[in-house]
Amino acid sequence: MKITNLFNTKKHVISFEVFPPKISSPFETVLEAVDALHVLKPDFISVTYGAGGTTSDKTLELAHHIKEELGIETLAHLTCITNSLTLTEQILDKLTALNLENILALRGDPPQDLTSTPRNIHASDLIKQIKQRQNFCIAAAAYPEGHPETLDRQQDLRYLKTKTDAGAEFLITQIVFDNDYLKTFREDAYALGIKVPISVGIMPVFSASQIKHISNLCGATLPKALQTMLEKYSHNQDALQSAGIEYACRQIDDLLANGFEGIHIYTMNRPLLARALLSGTGLAQL
Repeated sequence: MKITNLFNTKKHVISFEVFPPKISSPFETVLEAVDALHVLKPDFISVTYGAGGTTSDKTLELAHHIKEELGIETLAHLTCITNSLTLTEQILDKLTALNLENILALRGDPPQDLTSTPRNIHASDLIKQIKQRQNFCIAAAAYPEGHPETLDRQQDLRYLKTKTDAGAEFLITQIVFDNDYLKTFREDAYALGIKVPISVGIMPVFSASQIKHISNLCGATLPKALQTMLEKYSHNQDALQSAGIEYACRQIDDLLANGFEGIHIYTMNRPLLARALLSGTGLAQL
């Protein structure tokens, strides 16, 4: 099933993100995590793609397992920064053979050990290439606070418009901790003619170092309330996790009340966190 069909038939679409194991890690560990997530009945599960395609085969293997063995629709991530056009075509052939018809098209980050200069290519170029196949549903990434590499937020919105014009049919946002940014982003996107469904990326806080690292990496602002929470529970990990889940639950309920079409939970392969968010919000009734 193409994921756009879910957005067309459901008021809210709930999804999880998982990542395949590193090359040196056992595949069984991730299978245990996705089996536990399957019980929570998400509408779809997305599977990430390592920097420079370092886990591409495992991405396809895991996505195929989720769809064929667990019966849950999947969204396979695909990056293009280190892939030639020919290699991308080969990957698209594999996706078709595995009956995987949903792709999150990303530029991606080059691997740290890359010795050559990355290709001058953008996610919109990948979207155009995929669209030529006419058999995939394509998602794109959105950055409500602007992409970290873009100083001008309006310029970033215009670039997002090139992605939807190229064929992206729905958006998944980068992690955001302040819903006001999301509401402003949606208004500005609509004003620019970007009117595809938006699924909001949510990650619960489970450690201070984790959230500060992610904030620095993706440029997500930490609102005052979240900073206060991190300081208050800096020496109590269990209390911080509980408070972090409560904070994310409030975020989700506010987003649902304000009509956002999707909630995309970055699970970090931790089923218990996803379960806590479902049970603590209106998601449990959807």
